[in-house]
Amino acid sequence: MATTKLNLDKLTGPQKAAVIFLTMGEEFTARFFKALDEKSIKRLGKYMSEINYIPSEIAQKVMDEFLVNIGNDVNLVVSGQDFLKQVVNKTLDKDSAREVFKDIGDKSTTVPFSDLAFIASENLVSIIQGEHPQTIALVLSYLPHEKAAEILKSFSDELMADIALRLVQIGHVDLEVVSQLDEIIRKDLTKIGTATRKFDGIETLANILNEVDGKTEETVLGHIENEDSDLAAMIRQKMFVFEDLLQIENRYFRDILQNVDNQILSKALRTASEDMKKKIYNNLSERAAEMLKDDIEVMGPVKLSEVEAAQQEVIKTAKRLETEGRIVLSKGKEDVFV
Repeated sequence: MATTKLNLDKLTGPQKAAVIFLTMGEEFTARFFKALDEKSIKRLGKYMSEINYIPSEIAQKVMDEFLVNIGNDVNLVVSGQDFLKQVVNKTLDKDSAREVFKDIGDKSTTVPFSDLAFIASENLVSIIQGEHPQTIALVLSYLPHEKAAEILKSFSDELMADIALRLVQIGHVDLEVVSQLDEIIRKDLTKIGTATRKFDGIETLANILNEVDGKTEETVLGHIENEDSDLAAMIRQKMFVFEDLLQIENRYFRDILQNVDNQILSKALRTASEDMKKKIYNNLSERAAEMLKDDIEVMGPVKLSEVEAAQQEVIKTAKRLETEGRIVLSKGKEDVFV
């Protein structure tokens, strides 16, 4: 599987677009993915899946270029295919687009230390380890819990205990002080020149594809599969998982069951939750449910890889039926039924 090492001077337009989409997040990207043409989706999806790290300097410069260009109403950072201009024009009017990116670029609306969630832990520790425990506690209080835990356990037992105590004692803090500390840390990260944003391009793309329609998903994955079948398999593995089928309406769930072989289904249920088993049995006829239970009871040991393959087969069936327009998979906010 190939990964892309980013060099600002050598970035193509589509690669810059991939950097921006990864930086702006999954919900935002999924919305714009739906407006892209097939050729653009294929190229952009491939570039996004190959990115593991985005140096903060590159992310900032690419976004700055984008913001300047959208403000000047000229060609955006994506020369050639011009991905971003295309999706912005299709999704938002000119004033709305400018407002969106004005907000993104406005530091006054930025949550303090928000960028630190994407900084490699070892780099962040090297910056804050010399700070007062109270300062470290304040920084950790703004980080995602998983990130804060990772940072906290890197300190000595004595310092870790001191920081933990100060964390629970944090009360009201002057926002001006927080803002100044945020700015100092940003400058320190720039000085060491090793600040990076860490991305799992595979997981990010998988989450995005979970939000789009079946046709768009297959367009992206089909193209990636032709280029790198192992990479495509890794993306599929991160996507819609077996237990997600619990969210599907029963009328559609029954259609899926009717198109899955009983041997596949019995293997798929070996590691399934009780809720999933109950949903399946309730959507089969009484006779079919009893036969399935008997098959599972007499089945010998099964390799975990075979169980996972069977679950993927059920998911593929669900995706195929969705692409054919026969069922609806509940994914994201747009597919909520009331």
